[in-house]
Amino acid sequence: MRRLLPALLLLAACAREDPQPAGLTADDQAQLNDAAAMLDADSVDINAVQTNEADR
Repeated sequence: MRRLLPALLLLAACAREDPQPAGLTADDQAQLNDAAAMLDADSVDINAVQTNEADR
């Protein structure tokens, strides 16, 4: 059993890499950029917000 464990560890170290890359595709990146642009377009400047004194 003691001889089997190092051999198994060596085989595990030689395993194939994941065929899918971890990075984003160009299409995914474009969709994220579009979503960020939409969020930026819908944002409100905090200085433009007025408080309602009656709500306090």
